[in-house]
Amino acid sequence: MIQNPEIIQGRSYQDERGKLTFVNDFNLSEIKRYYIIEHTDINIIRAWQGHKMEQKWFQVISGSFLVAVVKPDNWENPSFDIQIERFILKSDNTQVLHIPGGFANGFKALETNSKMIVFSDLTLEEAASDNFRFDSNLWFDWK
Repeated sequence: MIQNPEIIQGRSYQDERGKLTFVNDFNLSEIKRYYIIEHTDINIIRAWQGHKMEQKWFQVISGSFLVAVVKPDNWENPSFDIQIERFILKSDNTQVLHIPGGFANGFKALETNSKMIVFSDLTLEEAASDNFRFDSNLWFDWK
C-alpha cells in the first residue's frame, strides 16, 4: 500500500493520425467517482481539505496547478510547522498525482482557466464522514 503522495508518470504518442496521451500505470480499479475542477482565476485557493481514509488522484487536463500536500499530526488540532510537499502539475506533462488517505491537500491554478480531474476511491456518501477542513493559511503562503 502506498504511504506517501506520488507521481504516476504518463506518456504520449503522436503520428499522422493525431496524438494519444496515456497513463498506463494508473490503475483505475479502486475508483468510485470523479469530478472536474475549473479555476478561471489564479487567485482562487482551495485549501485545506483532508481525508483519513479517502484516496484521491489528480490529473490536470488544461493549464497548470500548484498542489500542496501535508500529513496532519492531529486531525482536530494540527501543528503549524508540519512539512509540506509541493507538486506542479501541467496539462502538457502527462502525470497523475496520487494522494493516499491520511493527508490534506490544497491547490491553486497557475494559469487562468485551468482544469483538473479528480478521482476518488469513496462514494460521496462514504466520503462525507471522512472530510476534514483546515484554514487555507495554515502551513503555506499561497501568494
